[in-house]
Amino acid sequence: MYHTWMRYFTPGPVHHGLGLVCLGVGLQHGRLPVVGPRTLDHHVAVLVSAGGGWYRTADGRRTPVAAPALLWLTPGVPHHYGADPATGWDESFVDFTGPAAATYTELGYIEPDRPVVPLSDAGPARAAIGRIARAARPGNPLLEVETAAAVHELLVALRRARADTGTDGDPVLTRLARDAFLPLSVAGHAARQGMTPAELRAAVRRAAGRSPKDYLLTVRLGRAKELLAATELPVAAVARRVGYDDPAYFSRLFTRRVGLAPVRFREQQGRAVHGGWSDRVPDPEHPPTLTGDSV
Repeated sequence: MYHTWMRYFTPGPVHHGLGLVCLGVGLQHGRLPVVGPRTLDHHVAVLVSAGGGWYRTADGRRTPVAAPALLWLTPGVPHHYGADPATGWDESFVDFTGPAAATYTELGYIEPDRPVVPLSDAGPARAAIGRIARAARPGNPLLEVETAAAVHELLVALRRARADTGTDGDPVLTRLARDAFLPLSVAGHAARQGMTPAELRAAVRRAAGRSPKDYLLTVRLGRAKELLAATELPVAAVARRVGYDDPAYFSRLFTRRVGLAPVRFREQQGRAVHGGWSDRVPDPEHPPTLTGDSV
């Protein structure tokens, strides 16, 4: 015995410009029929929130599935799975496609090489799928846009819920961000974490979808933007605080990545910030709030 509800959509060509479009959504529970073997031409995220079952790869290996878990069904990859015939499982799924799927894959949000992903919490992802299901009501004129937005939200929720990422984020990335402003090479950062450079590259690629060098640069430039926008520190002082002893090199790097020279970036932010300058950078964990007297 099982229960099922599902809706399928056909977004128009213009909606594909949103990056992702939702092709279908479903909510099912109970002793569901086995799926496959089959191959699809689009992505499906299958969220198992209760119960268990199995997933069989194309080479015949059978992997147990225990809730909460995610099954990634990716285009062109055969898949075959089913709930435990004795107990069943609770499942919700979203079919989607679009050009942004390639970027999410490159960033590690979609994992074609890991079709079964243990999760720490299915709640936020179920909430995103629930929004898609509610948007699927008959006659909704915003159907395609609402569901597309929720697919982006779903991918973020699933990435955050991966069981290999703690509530404080990936520990390798946390330590790397902490040490980002030290004058260290990638090999030096790897040594501080007790890893080889190859192990660090693999860990950062898995967690952030980029190289350690690019991740460190992102952290440094983010901090530089905060200092330029919130203080009157000279550009050379900002450069030193984020790990660059050569202010000219820092300026060239900042300009190339941000699209504005540091001084120009500061001028632009200064026009947009109410209340003038401050010489104190707010604590990222306790951002300031604007009151009626401060604007």
